[in-house]
Formats: sequence, structure tokens, C-alpha cells
Amino acid sequence: MIAYLQKSEGSEGFYQIIDFLTASHIKYALTENPTIYVSLIEQFWQIATASTLEDGDMGITAIIDGKVKVVSDASIRIHLKLEDSYGISTLSTSEIFEQLALMGYVSNSDSVTFQKGHFSP
Repeated sequence: MIAYLQKSEGSEGFYQIIDFLTASHIKYALTENPTIYVSLIEQFWQIATASTLEDGDMGITAIIDGKVKVVSDASIRIHLKLEDSYGISTLSTSEIFEQLALMGYVSNSDSVTFQKGHFSP
């Protein structure tokens, strides 16, 4: 699946979401459409093993076409260009409320129920 983050006629109500995703660190992962060969995936999972890497993180290791391939959290972040090498460990409530408010959602200060401040026709 691939996302098209374009502002087209008829999608005016989604412009704020499109702007948010376009500026997001996950844009590349949403919009790229890489070629994935089923034969390589099958080779990988036939001999894949979980292991602890030198840095202490867990990884999945397999030999594909004679080459050792390691999949780790860091490698996924690099290849999907997530640009958050340390990952997101937590988001504060205030950060979440702030971002939702920027997209037009409103909430009472203590409530976790959000309502769209305005609706498109």
C-alpha cells in the first residue's frame, strides 16, 4: 500500500492531515513503493533466527544468496528513513493534545474525547 499525500479537489477537509503527514518523519515509509521479491522473503524466513546483536538489541539474522542479512529496529528505521534513530519512547499528553489541536480537534482539558472543531460540507 502506498499513500499519496497530495491536496486534490474534494479533499479540502483532509488538508491539515496531509500537511501533518507530509512534515512527519514517516513520510518516506508511507509514500515509497519499493520492489519486494517474494523469493527473497521466502529464503529469509526459511532460515531466519532471532539473535542478540553486539549492541544488546535483538535482531533477525538470515543468509540470503550467500550474504548475511540482519534485520533490527535500527536497520528498519534507516531503510524507511524514519529519522528518529532513538525511536519514540513516549509522547506526553500535552504533546498529543497540541498536535490534535493543530489538526482542528478540540477537547476539554481533562477529557480524552476529541471532537472535530469544524466539519467540511
